[in-house]
Amino acid sequence: MHFDATLASAWRARRLRRLILIKLDIVNEVVNKTGITKTKAEMAVETVFESMKRALAQGERIELRGFGIFTVRPRKTGIGRNPRTGAEVAIPPGKAVRFKPGKELQALD
Repeated sequence: MHFDATLASAWRARRLRRLILIKLDIVNEVVNKTGITKTKAEMAVETVFESMKRALAQGERIELRGFGIFTVRPRKTGIGRNPRTGAEVAIPPGKAVRFKPGKELQALD
């Protein structure tokens, strides 16, 4: 038990130093702001992320006013190199999610 608590404490300290926000932090913020149970908050946050993933998979654009815009853009075919052998490798075309921050988010200092 002591080891787990120490490990968790070290993990939290590391996250604070790096200023990393994880899904659990968002869930906890929803719980604190709304007073709903943690289980319901987890379900709500997961539902939002799943609906965003589904929309992006269908090629839809997601606009969150004051935050930004998520879009899916095609990625070109490319030529890369195998780091071990140096041989050229064809990189197939694909899709990439792009994020453009909104004005309010860009104004953060």
